[in-house]
Amino acid sequence: MQETQTGAPIHIALTFDDSYWAPAFALMRSICLHTHRRTDLVFHLCHRPLTEEHRIDLLKIETEFGATLKFYDLTENAEFLSLVENAPYHKRMTNIVYARLLLDRFLPGDVKRLIYLDCDMMVMAPIEQLAELDLEGKSVAAVEEPSALTISNRRDANENRDLIDPADPYFNAGLIVIDMNKWHAARIPECLATYIADGTMDRIYYDQDLLNIVFNNDVFLLDQRWNLISPRAEHQAFNPFILHYTGERKPWNLLSSVAFARTYRHVMTNELFYRYWRFRMKKRLAKFLPFIKVS
Repeated sequence: MQETQTGAPIHIALTFDDSYWAPAFALMRSICLHTHRRTDLVFHLCHRPLTEEHRIDLLKIETEFGATLKFYDLTENAEFLSLVENAPYHKRMTNIVYARLLLDRFLPGDVKRLIYLDCDMMVMAPIEQLAELDLEGKSVAAVEEPSALTISNRRDANENRDLIDPADPYFNAGLIVIDMNKWHAARIPECLATYIADGTMDRIYYDQDLLNIVFNNDVFLLDQRWNLISPRAEHQAFNPFILHYTGERKPWNLLSSVAFARTYRHVMTNELFYRYWRFRMKKRLAKFLPFIKVS
C-alpha cells in the first residue's frame, strides 16, 4: 500500500458500546481504505466497556494500516455520567448519543479540527477532504437532514417552531466537522443541563435538535453525498462519499437491500461479518433463553 504522511494528524471520533464494536471497526477500515494518509489517522473511540476480544479486533486497524487508536471509557468519566443521568433518550439509541456533546472534554486540547461520525456509516472518499475543509468562519460543517421538518417540528410541522425555525438550515448530526475551539466556546453540556432542567429536552429530538439549536445558522452545509442517508441500491449511481445506514435496514444484516451491501461485508471482512451476525443472533435469543452466553 502507498502511504503518505504529512505530519498533520487527522482526528476522527466515534461513540459506541460493545454491541457496536464490529460496525465501528468497519467504519474505521473504510476510512483507511480510501486514503493514502493512513498513518496520519487518529481515531478517538468513546465507548462503554469493551470485551478484550472486541478490543483486540479494533486494534487490528493499527496493525493493518498504521493508524492510531485512543480509547475513552465513558463509564469512567464522571462528567458524562452526571450529564446523562436525567437526559431523555430512545431505547434503541441509548444515552450514549450524548457522548458527542462532550468531545471537547474527552479529547486532548491540541485537537483543533475533529471529524465526528456515527458508527452506522461507511466512508468511500478521502477523509482528509473534510479535515482540510475551509469552514468559512462557521463552527461546524454537516449535511442538511432530508427529514428535517418532521424531525424538528414534528406534528403538523409546527410543534417546535419557537425552538427551531423550519426556514433555517437543519443538519443531520451523524457527520459533523468540528472547529474544536468554537465547539468548546458553545458550552454544549451546560446548554443540555439547562434544557433538561427547564423541560426543553422532553420536547426535542435528543442531541441532534440540541446541536441545531446551539449552532443555528452557524453551520457550513456540505454536499449531500458526504452523508447519504438511508441509501438503497439505486443510490449507488450518485457516487456517494459517505453512506449513512439509518433506520432498520443495516448492511450487516445477512440479507440486505441497502447500497453497497456486499462492499460493506468485505470492508468489515467476511470473518468478522459472520461472527458479528452470530453475536447478534445470540443476543436476541438470550432475551428469551437466559442460559445462552453472548460473547
